[in-house]
Amino acid sequence: MNAEIFKYTDTFEFESGRTIEGLEIGFHTYGRLNKEKNNVVWVCHALTANSDVFDWWKGLIGEGYFFNPEEHFIVCANILGSPYGTTSPLSINPVTGQPYYLSYPQFTTRDMVKAHQLLAQHLNINNISVLIGGSLGGQQAMEWAIIEPERIKNLILIATNAKHSPWGIAFNESQRLAISADRTFYGNTPEGGQKGLKAARSIALLSYRTYKTYGITQQEESDDVKDGFRSSSYQNYQGEKLVNRYNAYSYWYLTKVMDSHNVGRGRNGVDKALSLIKAKTLVIGISSDVLFPIEEQQYLFRHIPKAAFAELDSFYGHDGFLIETEALTNIFTSFFKTDVKGKIIELQRTA
Repeated sequence: MNAEIFKYTDTFEFESGRTIEGLEIGFHTYGRLNKEKNNVVWVCHALTANSDVFDWWKGLIGEGYFFNPEEHFIVCANILGSPYGTTSPLSINPVTGQPYYLSYPQFTTRDMVKAHQLLAQHLNINNISVLIGGSLGGQQAMEWAIIEPERIKNLILIATNAKHSPWGIAFNESQRLAISADRTFYGNTPEGGQKGLKAARSIALLSYRTYKTYGITQQEESDDVKDGFRSSSYQNYQGEKLVNRYNAYSYWYLTKVMDSHNVGRGRNGVDKALSLIKAKTLVIGISSDVLFPIEEQQYLFRHIPKAAFAELDSFYGHDGFLIETEALTNIFTSFFKTDVKGKIIELQRTA
């Protein structure tokens, strides 16, 4: 299923003050908006995902799953800078007639939300019943709930934080160092920085998974192995897999976006910003997450007024929010109120 494209005809201004013309936003929708317009589930995707949420969040969102098109109008927009339908560094700059590459404006999570708002207006969506996101998706959802507290009724934040940590920024900088070490990155071609991107993905995987994950999934069957280890092959495979579907320029910019995430910026601090959220909020942390440790989600729970908290026990680490869909479904079932027909009404405030 190909993404639909919304073309914004006015000038788009970033938080930095820089502008672009001809912004395009790729998006997917599933189901229909009901007469009351109160069945919208908006999904904010993470770093290298796309807007086809039925493809990458199977088991949680789709026909027959917790969020389904029979009951909900499900929307997912491709984020700014991503190459899956939205204007990105590989898009043509209408001013120069050439791709942006490294001349693309630096942007923030708030700029992503601004693009989401434009698409929501285009789709005639005034209220969002459930806004959900994990990781970078959770950062977007949180920002939106702060910017437009009246618009968001229920908020689900998974494996995310109020501001990106020095630990997370260090991981991202290490990945950018790998990309910039590839001299082709500065050659301004669509294939630029591919070797660096492969190395960056290998670094990232170490933060997405855990010691235990590798110990179980990549363990050697023989004590005689001296080279060609399974974990080595796995890192190479995952790096190549990303190179074949992504580009170094989008990756570079989006890691910068994560680094800039801080809901307290210009709002008198993080605590004050979180207090602005009016949505009933479910915060989910993953016990084994080393990139977004569970104390970051516990902090959100303590400072968002109408919040509940659940812990997801997974040995997959941060990637558990994409893999443990059955466990997430069980959590959602426990926290959502339903009517006599089993239709979802709203989040309960406490466990």
